[in-house]
Amino acid sequence: MKKVQDQLKEVKEKIKSYGLNRENMRDLKKWILNDLMNEEAEEQINASRYERNNNRKDYRNGYKQRSLLTTDGKILLDKPQFRETSFHTAVFDNYSRVEKSVESIILESYLSGVSTRSVNKVVQSLDVQVSASYVSSLSSRLDKTVNEFLERKIDGEYRFIYIDGTYLKIRDNGRYRNKAIYICVGINSDGYREILGSRIYDSETEIEWELFLDDLKKRELTGFHALLNCLNVLIIILLWLPFGSNFIEQV
Repeated sequence: MKKVQDQLKEVKEKIKSYGLNRENMRDLKKWILNDLMNEEAEEQINASRYERNNNRKDYRNGYKQRSLLTTDGKILLDKPQFRETSFHTAVFDNYSRVEKSVESIILESYLSGVSTRSVNKVVQSLDVQVSASYVSSLSSRLDKTVNEFLERKIDGEYRFIYIDGTYLKIRDNGRYRNKAIYICVGINSDGYREILGSRIYDSETEIEWELFLDDLKKRELTGFHALLNCLNVLIIILLWLPFGSNFIEQV
């Protein structure tokens, strides 16, 4: 029987390889690192942006863009600047050794929500000086950002969609329980894969599948030519063929 961590790693790899494209990953890495540096800046000058207090040590003076090379390509980060003093961060020096951990918390968000402990591990490894309350806040906002992406209106047409499901032990109210994870990936008109939906249900039944597919329909998923379903059976439906509708009814 597979260990929980092995199962989690397996599903994370599936999400990454089947739909979380490099552009999405770059955007989320950029968002996380920019957010961390903004918090660092507030800690260093002892004041949030536009805040008036007697203990303020300096004032913000915009940003200076600086590039960072990641495994998903180069990203341009907004490094905070101060009026009188220099802003110090270890993000650029330490990022390469914690990149896998950054990717891990992003992928956890796509599954069931990232834990504060996972985010705190990344923050400590980056040697970023931020408060414990900020770490908790970052966890929540990362989950919110990913959730907004997963619930977005689905624009454009997808020539193919791939739907898969698997079971994973997930911590729920202090206990590990078997949960069914549903993932939908689309192949867009440019040939790139995109995650279109990801949901966790208690089991894998006709009702849950109907809920999952209804959700995709409500978000206006249209225009796909084939459905690939790898839950023990591979089904290919070529809707552009004259007999396509009859074939679907028979299936």
